[in-house]
Amino acid sequence: MNSEIDVGDAASLIRSANRILVIGCSGGGKTTMSLQICKRLALPFVSMDRDFFWLPGWVNRPKTEERALIAAKVAEERWLMDGTGPSTFDLRLPRADVVIWVRMPRMVCMWGVISRVVKWYGHERLAMAPGCPERLDWQFLRYVWNFEQKEAPKVVAGLEQHGPDVPVFQLKTRRDIRALLDLLDASA
Repeated sequence: MNSEIDVGDAASLIRSANRILVIGCSGGGKTTMSLQICKRLALPFVSMDRDFFWLPGWVNRPKTEERALIAAKVAEERWLMDGTGPSTFDLRLPRADVVIWVRMPRMVCMWGVISRVVKWYGHERLAMAPGCPERLDWQFLRYVWNFEQKEAPKVVAGLEQHGPDVPVFQLKTRRDIRALLDLLDASA
């Protein structure tokens, strides 16, 4: 996994990409940044949660149906796909031109999740499926708290297995995100 791409090179790769995968822990700012990139580059926004994972009432979509929907979407020529889900890297990575890994510190992600819940509790966010109002539970907080320890190794393994030649750019601070967006603005 190549994570040593500098922000200038990343902006250039992103600007020329037709298919961008944005991954990372919940609450890190993936969706906010993804929407900004889509706006700047006129890319269709695809949310893994909204478009594939969830049915109304927080019901998981059956895996076979989920994978069929993902396969159809990744076959399209242009998209930005927001969501981690390493179990579907086999479908998504071979079609991605670049991966942006929003890899914020644990406390930034926790703050992001709590802030999001305060803002949206009981209402549906843009990136969430209809009939899935914002909520919070201990299982989800544990997932966020343990992301780097438990989930990041799966992400790294999936990137190496299914996208060894796909450039991966890691953003580890809000300043990194701002720098990337500023460079994309400067090229517009």
